Amino acid sequence: MDNNFLTQLTNGTIEAIETGRGGSFVLVSYPDCPSCNHDNQQIRLNITGNTVILDESSNRIPITDLSVGMTVNAAFSNAATRSIPPQSVAYVIQITRRPQTESNVTIGRIVDIDRQNRSFTTISSGNISSVVRFNVADNAQIFNAFGRPMQFSGLLPGMRVRVRHAAFMTASIPPQTTAFEIQVIR
Repeated sequence: MDNNFLTQLTNGTIEAIETGRGGSFVLVSYPDCPSCNHDNQQIRLNITGNTVILDESSNRIPITDLSVGMTVNAAFSNAATRSIPPQSVAYVIQITRRPQTESNVTIGRIVDIDRQNRSFTTISSGNISSVVRFNVADNAQIFNAFGRPMQFSGLLPGMRVRVRHAAFMTASIPPQTTAFEIQVIR
């Protein structure tokens, strides 16, 4: 196969992700680019409707499943801007490794919100044994479906969320833990 229009990078690290009205991009730093002849570079990969984003098992995922610190392989256009960092259109981005963290992640649908105590309850896959109550830390970050910061008051029952939380849970029913980051998922 002739790859004169394609550049590939391996073992890149996601440094930033932005999604919004002006488009979406992933900023990747990478040590290994055989056709680039440079070490430790960065590139801004612009995401289009044709960009394929894959998890470790080669399943398609949305850009909202990517996070800073992930290790990825990518294929992108040779046509790049001369800006710093250069920008190019991404064809494929595949996660190869997720960062190890001191917290866990739970994805579920909000079923109850206690605004006075700054907490909410989720359920995952309709399974009653997956109900968890999250106490939202004062410094918790909350993001809407576009990755933009939002207020706790913007969370509503029925929203699907990805919650990064402490690794411990109480033995109560439902179990409780502290939420550090909440991302609304489409």
